[in-house]
Amino acid sequence: MRNQGKFLAQFLNEKVRQDSGLEADLAALIGEIATICKSLSYAIRAGSLEGVLGTAGTENVQGETQQKLDVFANEAMLDSLGVSEHLAGMASEELTDIHPVSAGHSRGRYLLIFDPLDGSSNIDVNVSVGTIFSVLPAPSGGGELTAQHFLQPGREQVCAGYALYGPSTMLVLTTGSGVDAFTLDPRVGEFVLTHPQRQIPADTREFAVNMSNQRFWEPPMQRYIKECLEGSTGPRGKDFNMRWVASMVAEVHRVLSRGGIFMYPYDSREPGRPGRLRLMYEASPMAMLVEQAGGSASTGYKRMLDVQPDDLHQRVPVILGSRNEVAQVISYHTQAAAEAAN
Repeated sequence: MRNQGKFLAQFLNEKVRQDSGLEADLAALIGEIATICKSLSYAIRAGSLEGVLGTAGTENVQGETQQKLDVFANEAMLDSLGVSEHLAGMASEELTDIHPVSAGHSRGRYLLIFDPLDGSSNIDVNVSVGTIFSVLPAPSGGGELTAQHFLQPGREQVCAGYALYGPSTMLVLTTGSGVDAFTLDPRVGEFVLTHPQRQIPADTREFAVNMSNQRFWEPPMQRYIKECLEGSTGPRGKDFNMRWVASMVAEVHRVLSRGGIFMYPYDSREPGRPGRLRLMYEASPMAMLVEQAGGSASTGYKRMLDVQPDDLHQRVPVILGSRNEVAQVISYHTQAAAEAAN
């Protein structure tokens, strides 16, 4: 393929010169994020050799037990990007409030939202984890930066991506013109374009969901899973395979690589919490990537990128992946809502 084999910096610089819509400031910010992801990759690979495994003995704003690498990754992002001239502020899944950037210069043009280490429950068993990030436009003009400035729907993102720390380290990103995936070459310490313009097949026979929560799901989701499990003898007329890694980065990467549908639906265990995954740190950036690769992303009732955030740590149900399968799940939700309204 034409662009395959290029270093990330070369790829970004060419997109800027080609007037593809990628601004030079954003390209520079992506380069800064990539540098941090390389550092995190090396730390994660070192594992017990560097004493970074195990719990930190603290809880994050979500009330979840933090792993040592959660804390390390979060501090690495804040410290490294806290001096970026391209940022006005940051928000992290691990922090209660926003983190304004003040480096003695004029305020940058972008806001960065990130989950420093997704899937951290997998760290101690050596299963893939990752870093998810989302870039939004910062407010123009002066005035104090507030959390309200970050509460933008996903369609306003100018960049979204993740780093996957697996058998190889990969950086997958979109700036609104498709999805490109880069692999870290440890021999030269650079990300190299290996999978340009990823496309998700429209159809799939593979789903990923935590079946242990099935009894708490809404009827539309119960119906969908029941039909998948009935296989070729059921109404869908085809057999499905199930996957579950418990790391959103790993799940979405599989969807981008070969298709599939990933679901973390609403369940009734906590009626006041509409979903498990965080809208701004996980669902929105992954939704942008999936849509840019030809897939779909929804809450079941609404396109994910159209959801208006009302809180930095808002949670939502997530259904994303191959568009025809996502459409099937949405149709069951739409039907159930119509029947309930009558």
